[in-house]
Amino acid sequence: MANTSFDLIVIGSGPGGYVAAIRASQLGMKVACVERESLGGICLNWGCIPTKALLKSAEVYEYTKHAADYGIKVEGSSPMFDKVISRSRGVADGMSKGIQFLFRKNKIETLEGFGRLKPGKKVEVTDAKGGKTEYTANHIILATGARARSLPHMKIDGKKIIGYREAMNLPEMPKSMIVVGSGAIGTEFAYFYNAMGTQVTLIEYLDRIVPVEDADVSRQLEKSFKKQGINVMTSSEVTAVDTAGKGVVATVKTKKGEEKLSADILLSAVGVVFNTEDIGLEQLGVKTEKGRVLVNEWYETNVKGIYAIGDITSGPALAHVASHEGIICVEKIKGMHVEPMDYNNIPGCTYCQPEIASVGYTEAQAKEAGYEIKVGKFPFTASGKASASGKKDGFVKVIFDAKYGEWLGAHMIGAGVTEMIAEAVVARKLETTGHEIIKSVHPHPTMSEAVMEAVADAYDEVIHL
Repeated sequence: MANTSFDLIVIGSGPGGYVAAIRASQLGMKVACVERESLGGICLNWGCIPTKALLKSAEVYEYTKHAADYGIKVEGSSPMFDKVISRSRGVADGMSKGIQFLFRKNKIETLEGFGRLKPGKKVEVTDAKGGKTEYTANHIILATGARARSLPHMKIDGKKIIGYREAMNLPEMPKSMIVVGSGAIGTEFAYFYNAMGTQVTLIEYLDRIVPVEDADVSRQLEKSFKKQGINVMTSSEVTAVDTAGKGVVATVKTKKGEEKLSADILLSAVGVVFNTEDIGLEQLGVKTEKGRVLVNEWYETNVKGIYAIGDITSGPALAHVASHEGIICVEKIKGMHVEPMDYNNIPGCTYCQPEIASVGYTEAQAKEAGYEIKVGKFPFTASGKASASGKKDGFVKVIFDAKYGEWLGAHMIGAGVTEMIAEAVVARKLETTGHEIIKSVHPHPTMSEAVMEAVADAYDEVIHL
C-alpha cells in the first residue's frame, strides 16, 4: 500500500517547492511533493530556464549578423525558428529530469495531481483521471506560484493574444508583434523577437520602461532598444484589442491621442495572478490579502502547521527568493538558528540585451528614505573589455550613504551584468564600505572592473574617467 503519511508535504515543485523539499529531506524529514504538471514548475519548464535558452539563440544570431564588425565573414545566416524553439524545450526538459533525479536521490515522493488543503493537516491530491487520495503531514508548505494575468479587454486566447507560455512555443515566427508591459517578461520577449526578425512594438503604461529599475537604467534601455529597431511607447495604454481580422488591431491611448496598431500577435505581459484559488485556504481559514497568503518572517500562516513561500506571499516574485524562503522555512521547522530574509538585498535581473541587474535602493528611493548620498557611475564606453567585446552600451551605477558609507544600491545595464551583481549583494551583506571595494584589486581587463571604477567615482577617486 502506498505511503500516505509524511513529516512534510510541499504543494508545488517550482524553485521554492522543490528546494524546500530537498532541504527538508537533507535534514532527515520524510517528504512528499505535489505537482500537477512537470517537476520544476513554471521556472524550469516555462519561465527562467527556457527563456534564457531562447535569448541565447537570439544573441548567437545577432553575432552572425554583426560578424563583420569582428573581422569575420558570415554569409546568409538566418534563424531556424522551429529549431530555436525545440532547443529551448529540450533545455527545459533536461532541467525537469534533473529535478526528478534529485528527488530520487533524496528519497522524496512525487504525488502527481492537484493538491488541496483539508482539515486535520491533510492534503487531497486529485490525479489526471479525477481520482482522489488523502495524505497527512505534520507540516504543509504551499508553493503554488503564479500565472500570467489576462485582462478583460485583452483576454489571452493562446493564438492572437498570448501570454509567456505561448510566446516561447509559437509554431512559427510572427512578422510583427505588440508587447504590452515592459517588466522582465515583456522586455526579454521584445528583445528576443526583435533579434529574430519580428517587428516589435513595446507598450508601457507608465512613463518609462522597466519602471522598477533606476531611472538612468530605464533611459539607457529605451535608447538601446530604439537603436535595435524596437518601437517603444511609454505613457501609453492599450484600451481595446480587435482580433476579428487576420491578426490583431490594438487601440492605444497616448498623450497625443488615440492610435491603432496592427500586428500578427499581441503578447500580454501585464503581471501575474497568484495560484491560490481552490486550494483549500478558505476552508481552513488561512488569511490572504489581495490574493496572496499572509505569513510571518518564518513563512508560517495563521493556521498552525501550514506555511507559504514564493510568489503567493508578499515578497518579490523571483525564483531565487522562493528558493531561499523555502530553505528558511524548513530550517525553522527543524528548530535551527535562522535569520529572516533581508528583502532589501535581493538582486533582480532582466536578461534582454543589454542585460539589467540591480540590488537595493534606486537613487530616487535613497533620497526619499532621507539619506544623504554619494553616487558613482562608470560607463562601459570607458571599459577596455567592453570595447574589445564590442558591447559598449550601458554602465554601472552605485549609491552610498555619505554619512556612514553604507552601500545602499547598485544598478547595472550592459553585457553580462547579471553575472556581476553578486559582488554588490555579498558586499552589502557583509557591510563592506566603498573604500574596501576600491582597495580590492579587480582583474583587468574585465567588465567587473566597472564596479570598482563606479565606486571610485562616488568617492572622487576614479582613474579612467
